Amino acid sequence: MILEHEIPHGSKLYFGKSAKVKRDIERVASDILDANGFEEIVTPIFSYHQHKSIADERELIRINDEKNNSLSLRADSTIDVVRIIEKRLGKNTTQKKWFYIQPVFTYPTTEQYQVGVEFMGEKKLSSVASLAIDIFEKLEVNPLMQISNIKIPELIVGMFDALSIDDFRHINIDKFISIGEEWLSKLVYLQHVEQLDALLEIVPESIKVELLKMKELCLEIKSENVVLAPIYYAKMLYYDELFFRCIVGNEVYARGGRYKNETLTSVGFAIYTDVLCEALEQ
Repeated sequence: MILEHEIPHGSKLYFGKSAKVKRDIERVASDILDANGFEEIVTPIFSYHQHKSIADERELIRINDEKNNSLSLRADSTIDVVRIIEKRLGKNTTQKKWFYIQPVFTYPTTEQYQVGVEFMGEKKLSSVASLAIDIFEKLEVNPLMQISNIKIPELIVGMFDALSIDDFRHINIDKFISIGEEWLSKLVYLQHVEQLDALLEIVPESIKVELLKMKELCLEIKSENVVLAPIYYAKMLYYDELFFRCIVGNEVYARGGRYKNETLTSVGFAIYTDVLCEALEQ
């Protein structure tokens, strides 16, 4: 029996103080983004193309349109924003910097509010990572920014038959150490940019190139609360190089990275409003 006051598990209810905290977060973010030349977009809740941005299609909430074409509720905003700007609004705007404040929905009944940013055609991740830091500073929150590079796990898997991407998804440290390569063992424990120069002397050239990109990003964002996580592997379908997470304990406050939609390279991030609301209320 479902009582009249019950709401579905995973859905959100904001009222009173919590609604005010949520609105304050959105106001601070929108003010900063607007001041930096970003314009707002609100995309449809329903989408025909969510399978292009979700790694596990079982997370999609599927329905059908009036012609029985398959569609789903918006489970991710990034690719939809880029696709709509390029394919639908392309002739009407030259704007490349966009933000959105809206929820996403995953199976069976989970809502997640986000403040998202997409800088279309931009390749430097620091251009948006610095904005995420600015928003958190204005909110008086100081999460740890963890910088990774999805190409490093992919390159290492290509070097060693004994390793697979699943080993990186599950951070199988013992297996990495068992390979017996000094540089790989040191890479596992790499955390701080000050440790990089010594490691760059012994890693293979292809790994060195990707580590230098991580070092450059650290120097560009000019934040002291940054660590490196070169063996962390993102679960997002579309990241193709550098990406970051902003974390406090086990909670992820934001996630962003570089990605491609067809031939267009872009950068962006999403702040997870619900997690941040809970932290600020406490």
